[in-house]
Amino acid sequence: MKPTIALTTDLVLDTRRPDGPPKLNLAWEYSQAISEAGGNPVVLTPQTEVEPLLEWIDGWVIPGGDDIDACRWGEPNHPRAILQRPERFEWEERIFRAAPAELPILGICYGCQFLNVVMGGSLVQHLPDEVGHGNHSGGTWESLVPDPESKLSEAVGGGEIRGRSYHHQSIRAVAPGLEVVARHDDGTVEAVESRQRPWFFGVQWHPERSRDHEANRRLFASLVEAARGYRVGKTVRRGAV
Repeated sequence: MKPTIALTTDLVLDTRRPDGPPKLNLAWEYSQAISEAGGNPVVLTPQTEVEPLLEWIDGWVIPGGDDIDACRWGEPNHPRAILQRPERFEWEERIFRAAPAELPILGICYGCQFLNVVMGGSLVQHLPDEVGHGNHSGGTWESLVPDPESKLSEAVGGGEIRGRSYHHQSIRAVAPGLEVVARHDDGTVEAVESRQRPWFFGVQWHPERSRDHEANRRLFASLVEAARGYRVGKTVRRGAV
């Protein structure tokens, strides 16, 4: 049976029907990437109860989104910030706090930033103010080489990764328990991982939109393989109870 990979998302207003109900906001590429890698993607709504959810998922992808409220690390928001609904952060935080350390987790763009903030780190609120250019946004293709000793490098088969970027924020203070394993030439943090958790990555680019580069396909294949192993271990643990 294919491992089940959860995708969390949020609600947005339908601009064509401003007086109507909100709709789910999730790009189709996330599900495609998981399916192509052999996983079973399941989209979760913000109302999903956390504890029952963790009984049946085998992995978790935290997709991109808008900006996290800077009050979470004690700063006022930048004038260019477009804030994510706080309900999404709070819901995903409940999942994160309740999730077993062994659960494979991949945070993408906002998801990478979420993992850093929820674990006690902070963010650069507007990269152009710091690096002098806006080349990290708008779908720009970027090249990076992860630390060859990192788990991320192992997951993608080593060497260069090319990915499309759509962000104007990034990690500043790295959270305890995370380690930077890839940076852009301008110093921007591009990827973090946990040494304590078996499969736990945050990446600032969008691998789901960069699947024509093999390293990104390998990343999703590694996620599905880790989720498959987690599923087997979960079954064994239940049998031992």
